[in-house]
Amino acid sequence: MVRKPKKRCKPHNLQARIARSCRSLLVSNHVAVVNIDPSGRQGMINYKSLKNIAPGKTGQAVCGIPHRWTIYLSALCIDALGDRYSKSMEVAPDGVYLSDHLEDVIEHCYKKLRDQANQSQMVASGWIAIPDTLSLGEEHAARSFEAVGAWRQVKVDSCAA
Repeated sequence: MVRKPKKRCKPHNLQARIARSCRSLLVSNHVAVVNIDPSGRQGMINYKSLKNIAPGKTGQAVCGIPHRWTIYLSALCIDALGDRYSKSMEVAPDGVYLSDHLEDVIEHCYKKLRDQANQSQMVASGWIAIPDTLSLGEEHAARSFEAVGAWRQVKVDSCAA
């Protein structure tokens, strides 16, 4: 008896295969995109080890395909006694977005959070975006902001300019 070869039910889809591979790379390397204002610093870090990640293939995986994102927004402040505190929120936009469109998606929440913070005590603000549906947590986000130097921002005074 001669057996017929099985036919593949799904056709080969190179684009889907590349997307899966990119997502796997990002998950295994614990990649997060960090943006800090007023310095405008933006880069990638490993959210587990808190080390910087060079752009290369990882950058292509973050920027090249759309992802489901979890974004941790924070306004970093220092009170009159010199104690640090932050006003933060975590958002998970519905749908998948390219990294280039993240700012458009979170702009309203980011502006609202910054406006609610005490402007005279705010040192910096920023966000950490993870291309996955993963909650970061307040303590871990604080360590991430510390690792990228968010607390050491030069405060821009509009009167001095």
